[in-house]
Parts: sequence; C-alpha cells; structure tokens
Amino acid sequence: MIALFALIAILLYTWVVGAPIGYGMIASGVAYLILSGVSLSEAASAMVGGITANFVVLAVPLFILTSYVMNSSGMTDRIFRFAQLALGSSRGALAQVNVLGTLIFSGMTGSAVADTAGIGVMSVRAMEEAGYPKGFACATTITSSIMGPLLPPSIPLVIYGVLSNTSIGTLFVAGILPALAIAGAHMVQIGWMARRHGFPREGKQRFIVLMAALISGLPAILAPAILIIGIYTGIFTPSESAAVAVAYVLVIAILVYRSLSWKGLRRCLTGGALQMGAVTTLIGGAFLIDYGVTSSQLSANLTNAVLGLSHNGLALVGLATGVILLLSLLFDTIVLEFVVLPILVPVMDAAHVNMVYFGEVFTLATMIGLGMPTLGILNFLLAKLTHTPLKEIVRAMWPFLALLWGSLAVMILVPEVSLLGPRLLGMAT
Repeated sequence: MIALFALIAILLYTWVVGAPIGYGMIASGVAYLILSGVSLSEAASAMVGGITANFVVLAVPLFILTSYVMNSSGMTDRIFRFAQLALGSSRGALAQVNVLGTLIFSGMTGSAVADTAGIGVMSVRAMEEAGYPKGFACATTITSSIMGPLLPPSIPLVIYGVLSNTSIGTLFVAGILPALAIAGAHMVQIGWMARRHGFPREGKQRFIVLMAALISGLPAILAPAILIIGIYTGIFTPSESAAVAVAYVLVIAILVYRSLSWKGLRRCLTGGALQMGAVTTLIGGAFLIDYGVTSSQLSANLTNAVLGLSHNGLALVGLATGVILLLSLLFDTIVLEFVVLPILVPVMDAAHVNMVYFGEVFTLATMIGLGMPTLGILNFLLAKLTHTPLKEIVRAMWPFLALLWGSLAVMILVPEVSLLGPRLLGMAT
C-alpha cells in the first residue's frame, strides 16, 4: 500500500510542479519497485525489453513528426482552404469548416493537442476575422480536436493496441464511424446555433475555384486513406504506416508543393527529435511502472476485487469511464493510457468486454477530459495561443460538452457503433 501511495504521490507532485512527466513516471516507478522489494536490474531489463518488443510504439513519435511537416509546409492551410470552399455559403459554414478541416488533419496527426496548436489556431483566427465570437470559435476548435483522434491513424489508438494486445488495424477501422457520426452531429449543432445567434454567412464561390482547391489539397487529403488501405490490405504494418506517413508528407511537401525549405526541414526534424525524446522517456517510464504493477500482483488483486462486486461488463465500462474522465483532467492522454490501462485491461478482459469497443470508448473519454472546464489542457492551450480569456472559452464549451457526453453515452450503450465497421469488413473483433 505504501508503494502504491508513493507512486501516486510522485506522479501528482510531478504534475503540480510542471516537471517533465516522463521523468516523473520513471521516478515513481523506481520508488514503487524499491518499496515493493522488486529488483531494479530485472525491472530495467523489462523496461528496455518492453520497448524493443513493442516495435509498434515507434509509430507514436513518427506521427508527431508527420504533424510538424504538415504544419511547416502549409499542407494544413490547403486542407482548410478546401474545406472552407466545399461547405458553401450557409450560415455558420466557416465554423463547420473548422470541424471538417480538423477531422481531415487529425487523420494524419492523431493528436488532439497537435490539432489545436496547428489548424485549430488558424481556424480561430479566421472565424474571429469573419465576425464570430472568440469564445465560440475556440470552443468549436476544442470540440473538433477532441473527436479527431478517433479517426485513424491515431496515436492514442496505437498505444491502446500495444497495451491491450488488440489489433491496431481493427481499432483504426472501428474509429471511423464514431468519428464521422460525432463530426456530423457537431456540424448540425453549429448550423442550429449559427441560425439562432445570427452568425456570419460566407460568400459563394465559383465551381472552378472549388475544383482548384480540391486539386491543390487532394494529396494531403488522400494521405489517411492511403495509410488505412495499406494497413487493412497488409501492405504494411501499423508501425510501418507511420514511416510511410513521414515519407509521404515529405515527398508531397518538397516535390509536389515545394513549400518546405531546407531550413524548414531542419526545424521539423529538430522539433520532431525533441518530441521523440520526450515520448520515448515517457514510454520507458510507463513500462517500468507496468512491470512493478504486474510483479506486485496489483492488477490481479484489483481484478478479483472488482469482479467480486460485479461481472456486468456494461456497468464496469461505465464505472471505468467515470474514473477516466476525472483522471484525464490531471494527466495527458498518453500518460493516462500507460498508467491506467495495465490495470483496466485485465478487469475488462476478465469481464469479457470487447477490447475493440472498450478502446474506442476509452479514447473518446480521455479526449473529452482534455476539453472539460476548467482544468482541460486544450482550454489553457487555446486561451494562451489565441489570447482569449479562459472564462469565455469555458462558457461557450458547455453546449458542445453536452454533445460529447451524449456521444460517449451512446458509444457505451450501443457497442455496434464501434464494431459495425470492422464487422462489415470481415475483421475479427
């Protein structure tokens, strides 16, 4: 018990003082192992072995590098421009562009934070210039970024697949229908709010202008489809798809668009390398904690205790979702996955909960936590980047949070929302 308390206390202290969470995870893992009497040499071997055995975790830093290239080369601008023209002149169309553009962009980055810091900031500025309330523009961006990582390729789904031993390709396909359904509902909600509050109406564009934007943005838009088809057909594995993503966007940026200079490329590689180092440290600390939790039989004991209360899979998923929503206010999604999933997965598996279904629910729940007032990291991030008062963002977020909570409830109560896509394609679930 003391060891577990030390682990939690060090993690919370790391978060409070703003220290790198990866180092905090390593420190908390070491403290846990020492107090539990576990050999540190065995733990170090298990940590290194966990990283090398799960080669697919390399997809995470490579997808981060992909987002750097897309932002620096202007590929996100082309996606946004096409989405803006495609949605026409209806009232509130620019806000709906935010949803469509972010959804397409997230298919490459798979990160809500990257979406918000990339195309999200650009969307907010465009909406502000068009006359939209700044708080509403930020809230729309945050909501769009939250649903984005359900669409493949997704960093959270890759990590979930590794930790739960679930097919990443199946998880990718399972996330498509929920992502599109939530995005569609979000756009309908924006249209209703735009008519009610008299938001601006966009000017009409000629067909030739729309086609020019489509041709310009098509190479960037096609990237997610190429990766999904490649994984599903077995041309390459999920980890290889990350390398393909980097190579693809580099070729498009340098040879097709010719918008990435050598200086810009160096900046992308430098930023990507720094992020890769941070993520690798975090992953190493996570495997260290996982080894300690497993060797101490904490997961097994917790599984027996929970199943002693209930064997109802739906009730356990609902309970886990509530805990996840609370913890996601304190910890980043990746950190939460590595800390919580080694405990939750055995419980869900023992209760015969479908792990593909739970993966989609878990991912959306952790994403929603990023935008929950007032501790959600996306609220602070966008408030800082766009110089918007936090209270304006929080006030505008409530209607969109109601939509997200409702969507999460539907996903929990109706597993087929997540499982329909893989089953239609004949994938094992």
